[in-house]
Amino acid sequence: MRIYVILNILGTISMSFGILLLIPILVALIYHEWIAIEAFAISAFVGISIGYILNKVTPSYKEVHRNEGLIIVALAWAIAALLGAIPYIFFNLNFINALFESMSGITTTGATILKDFSLYPKAMFFWRSFTQWLGGLGIIVLFIAILPQFAVAGRQLFFAEAPGPTEDQLTPRIRKTAMYLWTLYIALTVIEIILLTIFGMPFFDSICNSLSTLAAGGFSPHPESIMGYKKPIFDWIIITFMFLAGANFALQFRVIKEYNLKFLFKNSEFVFYSIIFIGITLLLTFILMPNENYEFFNSLRMAAFQCISILTTTGFANADFNLWTQSAIILLLLLFFVGGCAGSSGGGIKVVRVLILFKHIFNEIVRFKHPKAVIPLKLDNQIVNNEILRQIIVFVILYLLILAASIVVISIIESDIVVAFTASAASIGNVGPGLGMVGPMGSYADLSTITKGVLIFDMWAGRLEIVAVLMLLSPFIWKGATRI
Repeated sequence: MRIYVILNILGTISMSFGILLLIPILVALIYHEWIAIEAFAISAFVGISIGYILNKVTPSYKEVHRNEGLIIVALAWAIAALLGAIPYIFFNLNFINALFESMSGITTTGATILKDFSLYPKAMFFWRSFTQWLGGLGIIVLFIAILPQFAVAGRQLFFAEAPGPTEDQLTPRIRKTAMYLWTLYIALTVIEIILLTIFGMPFFDSICNSLSTLAAGGFSPHPESIMGYKKPIFDWIIITFMFLAGANFALQFRVIKEYNLKFLFKNSEFVFYSIIFIGITLLLTFILMPNENYEFFNSLRMAAFQCISILTTTGFANADFNLWTQSAIILLLLLFFVGGCAGSSGGGIKVVRVLILFKHIFNEIVRFKHPKAVIPLKLDNQIVNNEILRQIIVFVILYLLILAASIVVISIIESDIVVAFTASAASIGNVGPGLGMVGPMGSYADLSTITKGVLIFDMWAGRLEIVAVLMLLSPFIWKGATRI
């Protein structure tokens, strides 16, 4: 473990993120928000200065080891959250609330501590959505795409940021792959902005909501989320783009490049993802019709929106599902433990892991009847080796252990098991809204400082799929670390 390599790359990331902090100043200038200009200018100066100093005091490097890549990714996201929190402090948020809002943004969780949205400038709402957009496809993937100096470190950082069970790579060159993914990501965002604006959403809101949609984030400039716009066409547009945000971007790029939809239907994960969405939507539709007195198409819209919002861990709301019948809420809670597809901007356990675990369970049941049978576990006609299966099982166990520990700690502090369970599940799964006081129309503001600290950790660990964060916190990884 070479500390100088870690610090050098973190310096570059800090400088780059500092430059990105200048972008909301354009919004502040348009709306004459002078305090916002000061907030983002100072924040950018801090990020650029720290990065410059780190680059100056550390030598260059020739390669990055796997362990170093994991540590860099974990620290990069923590630094991004800390730098992103600085502007919020200028808008009268204390440090823990500022860090909570920033971590929620960069990890695309969408949980908020804001209550009265009228107190804050538009530049801040743009920053909330913009941080989600940056984190949606991955801040490391972004920097690999735009910074030539990451050519050496690119491969290790690329896969360290999204250590899923599959490694989707469009080209042999990681930087080219990152550029392709970001090109598609930007194109989809622009298309959604145009559609929402055409159908009557204010342009500023169209930008913020589109940035949050493609990031599977959920921050909206409206205090009532998408429900506040009261226009069904907005729901359907956002449903469409939430679905795309939760699907594998590399797979979508292949479909567009080859002009062939068959790639979608040959992909087991995408098919399973679609089945979950359609199945839960239909069940929820027929639950809502008699219990909430919705007519069919209204019920279908409500069900589809809330289903895809939670499945993809976006967290938008077009209704206060906190008030729905228990059977409807239970269906939504099940989706907290699925997440988007691998290679998407969605968080959670990921559809492919759930699918592989189901296949493994089915195979084990068959083996009970035929103990000597050799039943290979296959996905898309390829055998899933035991190493991948072991990693998936370990990941799910760690995920559930962290979730259980968070529930216990928060339930003791808050004396509310519903809040403890749903806030923990929503944070580690990067979903955003929970139930009770942290429901879709609620806020995390009234939770204790310790609770917020636990949830900040959950958001960070959940977004990086636990591995990188645990590596950072493991003492044996740092044993024998060298400065040079």
